[in-house]
Formats: sequence, structure tokens, C-alpha cells
Amino acid sequence: MAAERGATASTWTHVKFETSVGSFVVELYHKHAPRSCYNFAALADCGYYNGTIFHRVIRDFMIQGGDPTGTGRGGESIYGGKFEDEISKNLKHTGAGILSMANSGPNTNGSQFFITLKSTPWLDNKHTIFGRIYSGMGVIQRMGMVATDGDDKPKAPITVHKARPYRGIPPEEDISEADSLVAITAS
Repeated sequence: MAAERGATASTWTHVKFETSVGSFVVELYHKHAPRSCYNFAALADCGYYNGTIFHRVIRDFMIQGGDPTGTGRGGESIYGGKFEDEISKNLKHTGAGILSMANSGPNTNGSQFFITLKSTPWLDNKHTIFGRIYSGMGVIQRMGMVATDGDDKPKAPITVHKARPYRGIPPEEDISEADSLVAITAS
């Protein structure tokens, strides 16, 4: 499959998430993780992420979503089941806004993903990095500040209303900062 070999003119390059907290756009790293990028964008394209929640939020660490069960134990890749890691020595969890596959061990990637809230070098070589926040980092930061229960689940659900892939940078009106002005209170 062409999308799995690297970016082409028809490859999805960005995915926009519209959430209950605001909108953000991720840029995909096809050169380093073509299967993970295709999986993520194809799941978004078929509506798989719509209606899901960010089920795990750990302040000053990461936010995690992509599980249709909302438990952290569900989800399946576009390939059916799990698929192998695409670890790149060139990519590290060097700061906030890194997009990685969540897993339960080597080669167990499915639909779940996480976005870092700070540098997390202990995750290097354990999780496939396949993108970064392109716009809406303020939304990600607000998500990271929500009140959570003892299992790190947000007390008020953070819901994905719609996830949509793009071929190229989304039009300016689709990444408007107005989407990012939704305020939530951490309590």
C-alpha cells in the first residue's frame, strides 16, 4: 500500500480533532512511521474516534485517547488487531506535543494514542512516535489540567466530537484559534 511506504501526494498529512475542550491539529510523520500514520488517519476518516473520550490524563505527563470502550483496554487498528512498532532513533519524546502510539508492550499498537505534556525520555524506544501537535497546543494544555479520579480518568469527560484527516495543511478556517478559546476549569 502506497500510504504505508511513506508520504505521497494523496497521503493524509494532518488530522484535526474537534473536542469538548476545543480543537487541535496533529501533523503526521509518514517518513518515520508510515503504518502508524496511515492507521491513525484512516481510523479518523472512517469516524472511529468520533464520540470517544480521552480516558487517561496525567498532569505534567500526557493525555491518552483512541479507545472506543473508554477503559484503556480496547481498540483495534485499521489492519485488524495489533500491529508492530515503528521505532525511530531520530525521534524522541523531547517535549510537549509529541504524538505517540499507546501500547501494552512491544508490537501491540492498535487505535490508542497519547500526546505528551512535557519531555518524557523514559518512553523513547518503547512507543512509536508518529506526529506532533501542529496547532491547538493550548487546548492540549487545558486537557492536561482537568480534574481526574484515582484512575487518572477525567471527572468531566473530554469527548472527541469529530476527527478528520487532511491531505496537506487544513484550511485556515479549519484551524482557527477561535476553536481554542473554550475555557475549562481545573478543580
